[in-house]
Amino acid sequence: MAQNNNKQGAPEVVDTLSKNEAFVLKYKNAIIAAVVVVILAIVGGIYWNEHLTSSHAKASTEMSKAQEAFAQAMQTNTPEAFELALNGDSLGHTGFLALADGSGKAGNLAKLYAGLCYAHMGKMEDAAKYLEKFDLKDDQMVSPAVLGALGNVYAGLDQLDKAVATLKKAAEKADNNSLSPQFLIQAGEILECQGQKSEALKLYQQVKEKYFKSAQYQLIDEYIERVSE
Repeated sequence: MAQNNNKQGAPEVVDTLSKNEAFVLKYKNAIIAAVVVVILAIVGGIYWNEHLTSSHAKASTEMSKAQEAFAQAMQTNTPEAFELALNGDSLGHTGFLALADGSGKAGNLAKLYAGLCYAHMGKMEDAAKYLEKFDLKDDQMVSPAVLGALGNVYAGLDQLDKAVATLKKAAEKADNNSLSPQFLIQAGEILECQGQKSEALKLYQQVKEKYFKSAQYQLIDEYIERVSE
């Protein structure tokens, strides 16, 4: 948190930083959880069915062990647990970082998990590094969620313009009532932090007009009213 040493200009700066920090804290765990849910729902279809040959048996086994470590880390929520998922252990279990050096869907998926581990640990630069390496063409359901996670990581790095652009792209790519309203609202809140209420209003109105079957629709009028004052 920035200190208020300038009696005239600092209060506004500190207030903006407070809003940005509040945004990151509010969505950090939520977005990671949302991405994980999507991954767990479809990873069987996009990964295991294409990796049953003997040549991929070892990679499949190591990925499975790393995923188990990640699931445990999500439960305990400790840095040590995420480090284990990232780096493996002394028993020879490979972590996501080593798997991410590989090719194909296994390597791509490992990049995603590595990014999520780092994001959950608050290491946003490392999170961005691996999420940016994820091949967004891999799957039409996972890709929007990954973009949304990346947008939140950019917000954590205070790259707010980049965060807004990425979240808007994620919403467009998802184009569904589950993820799109969430990403549009997040982008709108960042714009509010930047004092761009008219731009935020456009995104909130998009949620109201297009995603009226979403859970967020019930509360969108409150957002609209807030930026219309």
